[in-house]
Amino acid sequence: MIDAYEDPGTPDHRGGARYLWWLVARQPWRCAAGAMFGSVWMVLLAATPYLMSRAIDDGLEPGDMGALAVWSGALFAVGAFNSWLSIMRHRTMTRVRMDANFRTVKVVVAQAVRLGSSLSRQMGAGEVVTIGVGDVQTISQSLTVVGPGVGAVVAYLVVAVLLVSVSELIAAVVLLGIPVIVLLVGPLLGRLQGSETEYRERQGVLTARIGDLAGGLRVLAGLGGKGLVADAFRGDSQRLREQGYRVGAVTSWVQALGMGLPALFLAVVTWLAARLAAQGDITVGQLVSVYGYVAVLVGPVSFWVECGYQLSRGVVCARRVVRFLRLDPLPDTGTRDAPSEPSALHDPESGVRVLPGRLTALVAEHPADATAVVDRLGRYAPSNATWGDIRLDEIALNQLRAHIVVADHEADLFAGTLQDMLAPSFRGAGNCATSHVAPAHATQHNPALPKALHTAAAEDIVQALPHGLDTPMDAQARNLSGGQRQRIRLARALLANPPILLAIEPTSALDAHTEAKVAARLREARQGRTTVVTTTSPLVLDHTDTVHYLKDGKVAASGPHQELLDTTPGYRALVARDTEEVLG
Repeated sequence: MIDAYEDPGTPDHRGGARYLWWLVARQPWRCAAGAMFGSVWMVLLAATPYLMSRAIDDGLEPGDMGALAVWSGALFAVGAFNSWLSIMRHRTMTRVRMDANFRTVKVVVAQAVRLGSSLSRQMGAGEVVTIGVGDVQTISQSLTVVGPGVGAVVAYLVVAVLLVSVSELIAAVVLLGIPVIVLLVGPLLGRLQGSETEYRERQGVLTARIGDLAGGLRVLAGLGGKGLVADAFRGDSQRLREQGYRVGAVTSWVQALGMGLPALFLAVVTWLAARLAAQGDITVGQLVSVYGYVAVLVGPVSFWVECGYQLSRGVVCARRVVRFLRLDPLPDTGTRDAPSEPSALHDPESGVRVLPGRLTALVAEHPADATAVVDRLGRYAPSNATWGDIRLDEIALNQLRAHIVVADHEADLFAGTLQDMLAPSFRGAGNCATSHVAPAHATQHNPALPKALHTAAAEDIVQALPHGLDTPMDAQARNLSGGQRQRIRLARALLANPPILLAIEPTSALDAHTEAKVAARLREARQGRTTVVTTTSPLVLDHTDTVHYLKDGKVAASGPHQELLDTTPGYRALVARDTEEVLG
């Protein structure tokens, strides 16, 4: 089975079926062993009726107790050996499924890390969660076809040969009847794929909706929008339920036919064998063996139907994984080094120019405009932005991420201790939302940690927790309030101490008293380093060197905060909540 630190290999993402075959090819000996155990196990199931017929014809009917004992002993030995084979088959196939499960998890996680910040821009969180929670399990389960599935084919051929020795008529009926059963079920599997695909898509949408609700319930309640979102969730849930009913209807027919048709077929063949025995064309022992052979065939046929069902679902889920694996991160075509001296950042699209070593604020009528500027300056969106006299897309991405950090106020916080949460490995990551988590010992003796906590006014958070920095935290720090989470995110960004920090709404969830402390301390802590914040808070703007006022995504005015208050009515209305100016 794949080791936790083993390279999972390069997946084949040319299609769902090819991905499943890649999972098989990565563990060929284990899959071969599963096929061997499954084949021998099923063949020996077919040998049981043969041994029983010999015990009847050679021992019981003529009254030869010696022959009866020999064939009965053989029957017992085969049964005992087959029990051991069944255990080994199940154990081997469990390992096959677990390897496929863990290998898929590893390639999906590796792809998520490779995509970094571009992941959220290309695929919704709900779809990623659906892949990790449901699709991985279904994919691994579909690999059952390499064990019992292969064994079913081998057993079918062996039983067909045995039946020819009994009656050519019965053999012909069996050889023709089993494929007919498979063909009757086949069209339903194609319909199942379509229904399952749509169900998985709706499931991803609903999962994303749940995540949005969990993350923004307080905000929704405060804005009075909880009812609207709840109605939308209810509608999505009902549509998913209806699609689930459609999937269930097809599944029930597949499973019903998979069990019912073989049983019906068994009755027909048994009736035919009984007629032949009554006419004297076959012996009583052969009649018993025919019944046993056909009873054994019910297992392979059921396995074929089940494997077809699982394989159909596995291909659907593998397609979703493949679609995720095909996503590409932001292209890195840069080859030049970052500027060796402090230089200005410039975004031609908006007209924003950020001078080195200064605290600059972006104030926009529409917050999304300010965020877009930060994305371009941090090279998280295509642009003509420059750093000094060099275009950002000409600079090697690893160098750019080592110098410029974008701190999003909704950046991910990974589960672990608070100390782990505060100590991501920023170098080479460049965005708080996608940083890796460093070991706990990384900050145990880091003198910068107390300073970062102080600047973010987060000391009281640590003091209030039962075990301080060693307190376990939930994913996204859900055991903290919104304002506490925001301060933790800011402390984490400050701990990275990048030459250029681009912070999106770093104090939007804080009360006025705490926000004033953070604003004053941020200016002092970042003295001599380039810092950009997007905000409309006068408490923060009062401590900035330069403010760029954006209107329709363009710089409408620039200057110190107080000067813009005196000279720019639109700016004053936005940051000072001057309702009279708005009405006028």
